[in-house]
Amino acid sequence: MRKGTANPKSIRRKTGTDSASSKSAARVRSYQDFNPGDSFDLRGSQWTDGDLERGYYRFDLARYEGAYKGRTIPYNVTFQAGRDLVYWANGVAMGQVIDGGILDLTWNELSLQFIAGVTPVRTVDFDTSRPDFDFNTRRGFYGGMLTWSPNTPGAGRHHPYVYGLIQRDYNTRNMLSQGAIKTKFSYNSNYFGWGSTGSMGDHVVYGTEMVYESGDTLSNSFRLDAPTASLQPVPQTRDSIEAFAADFRLDYLVNDPRSTRLGAEVIMSTGDRDRGNSSTTFNGNRPETKDFAFNGFGLLNTGLAFAPEVSNLMAFRLGASTYPFADVSMFRRLQVGTDFFLFNKFQRHGAFDERTANRHYLGVEPDFYLNWQITSDVTLAMRYGIFFPGNTLVQHDAPRQFLYTGVTFAF
Repeated sequence: MRKGTANPKSIRRKTGTDSASSKSAARVRSYQDFNPGDSFDLRGSQWTDGDLERGYYRFDLARYEGAYKGRTIPYNVTFQAGRDLVYWANGVAMGQVIDGGILDLTWNELSLQFIAGVTPVRTVDFDTSRPDFDFNTRRGFYGGMLTWSPNTPGAGRHHPYVYGLIQRDYNTRNMLSQGAIKTKFSYNSNYFGWGSTGSMGDHVVYGTEMVYESGDTLSNSFRLDAPTASLQPVPQTRDSIEAFAADFRLDYLVNDPRSTRLGAEVIMSTGDRDRGNSSTTFNGNRPETKDFAFNGFGLLNTGLAFAPEVSNLMAFRLGASTYPFADVSMFRRLQVGTDFFLFNKFQRHGAFDERTANRHYLGVEPDFYLNWQITSDVTLAMRYGIFFPGNTLVQHDAPRQFLYTGVTFAF
């Protein structure tokens, strides 16, 4: 997927209904505007056919009992069906929009969530070597998460959790032909995660997540013939996956009138030294070897301009945000912030999602952002990032910039 300077704007329509016990919502994207040559799919500015970004119905049993029967129950059952984002823990393994169902069961301090669904077809896939990866993706997700929220006065609020997630590859565009080299695609993975989110006192908020990945994948389909410097086809094998990733976040809330927030984060994920690319099947894992490269379906902040996949990655982030004009009526909902990233490869000899030398240091990136809720229905968002590559990247040594502006109309 191309990375560069972009200036997309969208017009969205948002509708919904809300009652004491149920809720429905929908959001549709109608138009996208890009500067020439900057759209990720190279199709440029275009009206869409009304892409449904979110659309679901949700029922809440506890609210129903309270509103219509006037009683409080020590348990709750909520069910949601439709299209929505599922974001678990810190977002290492699961941060995807799915079409399906979400069931939440709560009893006192314990809660159990089940999910089952399939990605919308226009989801961008992690494997960029698969045909039509950017607009034709079907992957199924099935899993459950158990969370404990103990009531311990004076010790902060903590929510330890464990989960299991199954991902299954339902893609039909799964064959790539390049001359004599035929590559078939199949990536089925399982994720077992644990960690905790919560707060310590009135100022510190934290989140930890550690994930083990298992499953199987198809190997690379070619080898490099040294004497002729040509690619020769080889039979693909189905290889097992053994990988690990983790994310640790810590935020300090100043609790001042401007809601100032300071943050730090560490992201790490394992890589594989016999892969050509950390996240693709073509030029991927060497046949008949275990695949140690982590590839998840999460949603983590890895910068605007560089935005690497969370595979063979060690990233450090320092950030700050504030509402500088909280005492001015017109600008009281204007937030500004910055993040500074330091990127390294987790394993020096491991593959990355770009060509790299056998070194760790990838580069640094400062990002800046602005969020301004101008009215209850109009929001302005601006993002700018510039990545300064290190000497580990082989093909790109010039700074990379990313600019985004967006206006959201909700009605």
